[in-house]
This record gives sequence, structure tokens and C-alpha cells, in this order.
Amino acid sequence: MRDRSGTILYVGKARDLAKRVASYFANRSGHSVKVAALVASIHHIDYLPTASEREALIMEQGLIRKLQPHFNTMWRDDKSYPYVKLTWKEDYPRLFFTRKVVRDGSKYFGPYPNVTPVRRLLRYLWKQHLFPLRPCRYEFSEKNPLPLEKAKQCLYYHTRECPAPCVGRINKSDYRQIAKEAELFLRGKFRPLLVSWEKEMKEASAAQNYERAGLLRDNLEALKHMDERVTIRQIELSDIVGRVDRSRAVTELQKVLGLARPPVRIECFDISHFQGTETVASMVAFDRGEPKKEDYRKFKIKTVRGIDDFASMGEVVGRRYRRLRDEKKPLPDLVLIDGGKGQLQAAIEAIKNVIPRGRQRGIHPGLKIPIAALAKREEEIFLPGREEPIRLPMDSPAMHLVQYVRDEAHRFAVTFHRQRRANNCC
Repeated sequence: MRDRSGTILYVGKARDLAKRVASYFANRSGHSVKVAALVASIHHIDYLPTASEREALIMEQGLIRKLQPHFNTMWRDDKSYPYVKLTWKEDYPRLFFTRKVVRDGSKYFGPYPNVTPVRRLLRYLWKQHLFPLRPCRYEFSEKNPLPLEKAKQCLYYHTRECPAPCVGRINKSDYRQIAKEAELFLRGKFRPLLVSWEKEMKEASAAQNYERAGLLRDNLEALKHMDERVTIRQIELSDIVGRVDRSRAVTELQKVLGLARPPVRIECFDISHFQGTETVASMVAFDRGEPKKEDYRKFKIKTVRGIDDFASMGEVVGRRYRRLRDEKKPLPDLVLIDGGKGQLQAAIEAIKNVIPRGRQRGIHPGLKIPIAALAKREEEIFLPGREEPIRLPMDSPAMHLVQYVRDEAHRFAVTFHRQRRANNCC
């Protein structure tokens, strides 16, 4: 959340952004003094999509620590999420939770934002003697064992919940094998255990042993939480600014074009030829303001002879969305055409012929897919059914985005055209 000058006021996360944002502006009389002051200062809201709720938690923490927004109070103490630490350099490794990751030869697993079920699961596994690593903090090694008098003071020594490597009940090799199995488990190699627990849970439920079934259910949930993959990356301030700017550009473009939803997925088309020969087309795809190169497509023009950019544009647009329709794949949030009114109208007619009228909705009556064209000469945006083009400021984030998308489509088309000419001249 930013003020009028662009200063970041607050960083938060939510599963449902619409509900979360609405909660700030509804029922203002019930707000605390802090929230009321925040709402009064908000001028703009940016958002960053994440792959999972867990990644959102970690990103939120990083952003708050880096940016220190005025209205954020959590994590000001530099608190971090807990990891599981395996003290691998010790002769007899231990397993415990820590919030500090240091280069001491230990192995770290996590982080775990929701630590309670993981802690409970590890305790359960230890009690069941699946990974009975020593819980004590005594310092000893194979060469320097713990004095027997001190070992006898340990409760776990007497209850035999610990294998007691301190007094030689287990040799170093066997003990480190247990530690190795614990490491594999923490790296996600627990498929056999997961299958076994799922079967046992069903059997316990069928026998009406609901306490046992509930315990196994909680353990399974903890396993899934531990196995959730998170992409951890170093977040630089410049990268944050770049992602926020792209988010702002997408939001501004939605407003400028009057779209029902943000143009998260944009597909852009361009035509390239040399005096009407070797005519080809390109389609580039952008997701959240960034190129998605694995979705780029090349087209050889099949039905048009000579110089006819309008007909060529109609052909490739029709081919693209006929295929998406037949394969029942999702349509983009916006189609962008490199050209002016003529290219735009050709693309509109192609889409009308492909998408049944009964399903049409969007930026213009008779279209299902929102569509616009960007003309090079004056950098004007043309829309269906609108006589006058839209002229955006050259420093507008939305203008930067459509220029980036259009220029990438042009580059891709020209590259393909040159490849074709080079292949045919030899």
C-alpha cells in the first residue's frame, strides 16, 4: 500500500486480495487508530502473485525487513522462521529447531512458517523410535565419551528413549545411519511412510479408533507441509521495484482499456515480409508483464499472396484462437495487434468467425477476447468501436508495457523472417 508520493506504507498478504482490500475500506468506524490512519493515507495498492501461501509468508517477511514500512509492526525484531537443524559434524548428530542458519557444517531443512505440526510430527517419530537421535545437549565424541556418572543423570538414559551413544549402547556407524535416514526423511524421501500412514488411518477410522485416526491425519498434514516446495531466492530492492512496476503497469492498462479483469496474460501478433515474399507472423506471450518465451509461436502465411498485412493478420489470429478453442485451452486476457485500424479490424473479424457469438463478452460487443492495436508512428492505441485512439504519456507504465510487448513481437517476427530468407537463398 502506497501513499500519493509512492512511499510504501504497509506490506501484507492474503489468500483473497479482493476481500482483504475491501475490509480496509468497509465499516471504517470499527477501525483502530492505526488502521484508520493507514486507510486515510492509501493512494495506490500494488500486488505480487506468489506460488503458494507459504511463499507469500516468506516474501512478506523479506519485504517488511527490507523496506521497513511505517505501518508494519510484525518482524521489526528481525524474527525469522524456524528451520530443523541436523548437527552433521558431530560424531553423534542431534536434531532440533533453530531460527539461525550458520555455516557450521550442519544440515538445515525448512523454513517452516507453520512450525507446530512439524514439531509435533518430529516428536512423534522420535517417540516411535523411527529416528531416535539423542535429545541432550551434552558435548562428547567417539574419542571423548561422556562420563558414566553424568550419563546416569539423564532421564532418557533410564527410560531407554535415547539409544545412549554417550555410553556405547550404539556404535558410531549405526547411530549415523539413523541420522542419515532422518536426513532423507527431511529431504522429502518419505513416500513409504506416507502410504503406510494413509492405510493405517483408514483402518483406524473403520475400526472407530478415531483418536488414532486423528493423530495419523495430523501427521499426514505435517508431512505435506514439510514437503511443500518453496522457491527461495535473494530479493534485491531493484527486483522488488521491477516486479511492482510491472504489476502497476498491468493494473493501469486494465483501467485505460476498460477491461473487466487485469490483462495478466497478453498475446501479441506481428507480420513480417520483404516486398510481399516469405511472409511470416509471430505471436509472443506475456504473463504478469514478463515474457513467457516457451509460449511464443511462429506462423508461415498459407492463404495470402503478395502484400496484404490485413489478410495475413486475420489468418494467423484465426488460426491461433481456432486451435485454442478446439483444444479447450484458456483464452488470453488481452490480444494486442502490432498495427493500426486495418490490422485491428482484420483480427476482430477473425475472432468473430472462431468464437461463437453466444459466448462473447469483453471489451466490445461481439467479442469474447479483449483486443487492442498499437500503431508505431504515433504510439496510439486503437480499440474496437472507438473512433479516436488512446494516447498515453510516454512515461506511463501501461505505455511502457504495451511497447515492450509490441517490440518483442516485432523482434521475434523479423528474426523468423530472416531465418526463412537465409534458408531459401542457399
